[in-house]
Amino acid sequence: MKAVARTPRRPAPKKPSHPSLKDPVGVYCRVRPLSGPDQEGCIEVINETTVQIHPPDRYRIFRNGEYRETQYSFKEVFGTLVAQKELFDVVAKPLVEDLIHGKNGLLFTYGVTGSGKTHTMTGSPGDGGLLPRCLDMIFNSIGPFQAKRFVFKLDDKNGVDVQCEVDALLERQKRDAMPVPKIPSGKRQIDPEFADMINVQDHCKVEEVDEDNVYSVFVSYIEIYNNYIYDLLEEAPFEPIKPKWNNCNTPVRNGDFIPPQSKMLREDQNHNMYVTGCTEVEVKSTEEAFEVFWRGQKKRRIAHTQLNRESSRSHGVFIIKLAQAPLDADGDNVLQEKEQITLSQLSLVDLAGSERTNRTKAEGNRLREAGNINQSLMTLRTCIEVLRENQMYGTNKMVPYRDSKLTHLFKNYFDGEGKVRMIVCVNPKAEDYEESLQVMRFAEMTQEVEVARPVDRPLCGLTPGRRFRNQAFREELSQKLELRGGPKNGETEEQSVTEMFLQNFPPLPSCELLDVNDDQTLPRLIEVLEKRHKMRQMLLKEFGKNVLAFKTALQEFDSSVVSKEHYIQGKLSEKEKTIAGQKMELERLEKKIKTLEYKIEILEKTTTIYEDDKRNLQQELESKSQKLQRQASDKRRLEARLQGVVAETAMKWEKECERRVAAKQLEMQNKLWVKDEKLKQLKAIVTEPKNEKPERPSRERDREKPVQRSVSPSPVPSAPPVRPRHRRSRSAGERWVDHKPPSNLPTETVMQPHVPHAITVAAASEKALAKCDKYMLTHQELASDGEIETKLIKGDVFKTRGGGQAVQFTEIETLKQESPTGRKRRSSPNPEPPEDAADSECTDVETRCSVALEMRAGSALGPGYQHHAQPKRRKP
Repeated sequence: MKAVARTPRRPAPKKPSHPSLKDPVGVYCRVRPLSGPDQEGCIEVINETTVQIHPPDRYRIFRNGEYRETQYSFKEVFGTLVAQKELFDVVAKPLVEDLIHGKNGLLFTYGVTGSGKTHTMTGSPGDGGLLPRCLDMIFNSIGPFQAKRFVFKLDDKNGVDVQCEVDALLERQKRDAMPVPKIPSGKRQIDPEFADMINVQDHCKVEEVDEDNVYSVFVSYIEIYNNYIYDLLEEAPFEPIKPKWNNCNTPVRNGDFIPPQSKMLREDQNHNMYVTGCTEVEVKSTEEAFEVFWRGQKKRRIAHTQLNRESSRSHGVFIIKLAQAPLDADGDNVLQEKEQITLSQLSLVDLAGSERTNRTKAEGNRLREAGNINQSLMTLRTCIEVLRENQMYGTNKMVPYRDSKLTHLFKNYFDGEGKVRMIVCVNPKAEDYEESLQVMRFAEMTQEVEVARPVDRPLCGLTPGRRFRNQAFREELSQKLELRGGPKNGETEEQSVTEMFLQNFPPLPSCELLDVNDDQTLPRLIEVLEKRHKMRQMLLKEFGKNVLAFKTALQEFDSSVVSKEHYIQGKLSEKEKTIAGQKMELERLEKKIKTLEYKIEILEKTTTIYEDDKRNLQQELESKSQKLQRQASDKRRLEARLQGVVAETAMKWEKECERRVAAKQLEMQNKLWVKDEKLKQLKAIVTEPKNEKPERPSRERDREKPVQRSVSPSPVPSAPPVRPRHRRSRSAGERWVDHKPPSNLPTETVMQPHVPHAITVAAASEKALAKCDKYMLTHQELASDGEIETKLIKGDVFKTRGGGQAVQFTEIETLKQESPTGRKRRSSPNPEPPEDAADSECTDVETRCSVALEMRAGSALGPGYQHHAQPKRRKP
């Protein structure tokens, strides 16, 4: 089972403020055929825009028998059967049209060594590449409108000047007078391979060419080798190579020459980069231009490596410059104004292939060349990444153009001086899998970079159609002259006009005087001359009338032409507006299509993810259902086994419950019997006559009573030793210090503590303690149920060794208030009401008696014993 995956989409870039002023870098992919039918491939063309790369057998990552196949999308993909013409029509033809319309362009091939970059750019015998087809299209388009040599002259600052006809003629004469270097006859003949490459025979040309302009083409050819720039067309003497050895590491050079020095890069006044001192040749035909290219190509560095028999060791840059200027108002001469000159260029770059030294086994110079090639390509990749990051995320990082001569030379293209097109050449063989993977990733990332669209060149403002109007006027004049007996072969127009006038005059008589007395010859001659004079005057008048008529007709014709031109210009402006609106609509629709395609891709990915999740969930559901079935069967077996255990246990619990219920009933009966006995005793106490004074129980009986009432009495704590002191006589009575802090609140209750013979103080003092032998502190605090709780803390006062007074606390009485409308105390969930009022009264009496007995017991226990007594109120 194969898992096909597309490369993850990066974050959508930010939309520029003027979306119509930027175009993305056009990236195309071309797949070369395999060398042999038995060779293993790793690249497959899916459709016109998608290519799929899968790892070979030794690179596959086994995951449950699956391996990943990655797809990459480009603007267009060209398979192994695509011809050079089809590639040229799609990729290079729009760049040539922009070149003739005054815009710059950059086209470069990128790929691994041996992937077909040079073949794509140059071609093969009988099948020319992109470069000869570009030259052929240029000269097919501007052929009849080319200027004479040296009318345009390039300066040393990447500019162009226009010379007058006289200066251009002097330049041509000077060049013709220069001694031509002696070249062997064999060198003068055109190379058959060269002739086959330029024999394109497509006759492709640009349809919309400004016919009122004159054009000139200049070409130059440079190479970037080891990060140095060399001029391949330089005519300076070169030093020949001295061969040292003959193996795969021997540097091979087509011309066996080494350039003396490298060239420098400069920036012109328009911030465009150019090579100073570079040879630029003016060419007038495709053959001449390609011959210049072939001369430089023979000097370019190539070498034999393990991967390619003729591997390019440098980046080749062939620059085509097109200079154009408008004709004057008469359509005869070129305007001398420099502002009207337009200079555009098309750079065709054949990059050296990236390679791994462990595969090429490079050493020495080859290793150094490979390192510089890879470094320059890495700098190109870094520049593209920084540009993409700046455009997508709005950052302002510096693009490292200057790190390499290759990126520095083409800085102005990425800054918005023309269109950029890249052809990614890939070799589908399995050995190039890793390198091809890196190339694909870089190429797909490059098409996310947007380049500013170049502006159109300004119009000259002159009436269009000047050249053909002048030609039509000359043709019409020559036709009229021919009808009137125009010039014969070898005669000028002036001679033919003179002969035509002479034929209309009467012939002159013989002017020879044979006799002195001859008086007839001179009168005849005078008469003929007078006739000729009259006829001449008549012809002059007729000629003047014709001139006036012709001027009038010419003025009418000019006015009609001007009106027609205005009408045509109005129509053209309307059509241009319509076309502009249609273009904007097309751009909007294209953007909408891209957005929809992107959404469709996202939906496809989401659908794939959901399908995978659904498949996984179905598998998980099946496994869970099987597990539940097993658990259900186990549960049934367990239930059957437990039913017997439960039945046996239920019988045991029933018996145990019966036994516990019987024991509980017996215990409750005993408690009820005890309560009945107590009630009888209390009834006896209550029903006793009131006149009889009850006998006061002794202290021993008071101690025994709470012990008998409590089921499990707690041991009585031993009292701390008390210093013996002198007791006062009982006859005098005990005096108390009633300490009531001012923060206490009046409780306004009926039961208030009353202490006889007491000294009431707000703060404890030595004088009060010296006069009394008992001490009581009234303390108030808030209970948990929100009621006020009053505590009476009591103690004995005794003297200390130092002569002071000390208090030994003996007991604490707690008085708590409860409101009948407030929160009830927690008791049994279903309290039973008393059977009758007598029982309630008995219960209240018993409670009060118990409280009194416990308080007495606490007082008798001695100092240090704390007792909490809480009087209970009868519930309504």
